[in-house]
Amino acid sequence: MRFIKNFLFGMKAYIKAIKFIIEYKLYWYLIFPAILMLIIYKLGSMVKNNRVVPEAENMNEIVWYLLYVLIEISVALLLMKFAKYLVVVILSPLISHLSMKTEKILTGNTYPFSLSQLIHDIKRAMRIVIRNFMWEYFFFLIIFLVSVLGWDDPKSSPIFYLTFVIGFFYYGFAFMDYINERRRLDIDASIVFVRNNRGLAIAIGSIYSLLILVPVDLGALFDWSNFSISPMNTIGRFLLHLLLWLCAAAAPILAIVAATIALDDLVDLKSNKYSTKVDN
Repeated sequence: MRFIKNFLFGMKAYIKAIKFIIEYKLYWYLIFPAILMLIIYKLGSMVKNNRVVPEAENMNEIVWYLLYVLIEISVALLLMKFAKYLVVVILSPLISHLSMKTEKILTGNTYPFSLSQLIHDIKRAMRIVIRNFMWEYFFFLIIFLVSVLGWDDPKSSPIFYLTFVIGFFYYGFAFMDYINERRRLDIDASIVFVRNNRGLAIAIGSIYSLLILVPVDLGALFDWSNFSISPMNTIGRFLLHLLLWLCAAAAPILAIVAATIALDDLVDLKSNKYSTKVDN
């Protein structure tokens, strides 16, 4: 079955990606997503600690405050669910560069730097992310509504787990599109290509999704208040969350390298007529 074959193909690409990153010393790229996650954590902590809760003095102020809280919660939930897309957008210049570097090592293909092309790549990445965001949310709502009608607890519905698979597909799509863009596939052609290789897209997206949402507590990296009482537990907690933080930081790096390796194996990127050839 093609789907299973492509899915296993994608999983093997991650194993190759780990070896590739180590062999060509590309692990320093982890610095950028690691810093990004620290910044997000710090900003989140500042907002949380400095939030002011107004005192409502009349019904009108109560209603407006409740609406404010509802909007705040809704936005927070959306950001939590689609944080994986935000990482792709913010890191799009890095992801595009790393994908080209990986392709150059694999095939000798080069793509001369162009500021206009970089801006185009970022705009395209944002368009793909917005499109995927909307479609995933659309399918999520349908599945959620069906689950609500058929089960007391929507999350106990067997079909509810389809929301995760759909998410994996769209996350994988976002990474595969960087390579498809260099093959000069327009967005419609890229959509058709990814659909025909949905098993690969799901494999790429699944590992990325699982890694970036590991239960890391970055606060544990800075909280040493209990060190004098329980030094071993404090150090152990620090090392655990340091490892989880590195796993999350590695998610976009591993995903784009795996996607590039997989597409090279699948379509032979060396044959891309839009690239300039150099000796490896």
